[in-house]
Amino acid sequence: MTSGGILSGGLGDLLKTFQQNGHGDKAESWVRPGPNANIDHAELEQAIGPEILDELATKTGLSREDILGRLRQDLPRAVDDLTPNGTLPAADEELENTPPTAV
Repeated sequence: MTSGGILSGGLGDLLKTFQQNGHGDKAESWVRPGPNANIDHAELEQAIGPEILDELATKTGLSREDILGRLRQDLPRAVDDLTPNGTLPAADEELENTPPTAV
């Protein structure tokens, strides 16, 4: 999957990628009400995949470390914002409620 695939595929696809790469428990904590599990740079890199990080670095001009730092801080909060009731939104709701973000 490419970064475009993850970004355009929506929250469900992002969570599926985390699950497939062994970090679904972290992402699920961001969906559920309550405290968010922290994820470190190595876990986040594994969850997203090095190919996608390389693609994001190429597209943004940011280093992988910068991307991981921003995602580590902002991704749990973004998932919280998109899942206020502890459930994934329908695809059309997700697009309407997704604020533009820059990585």
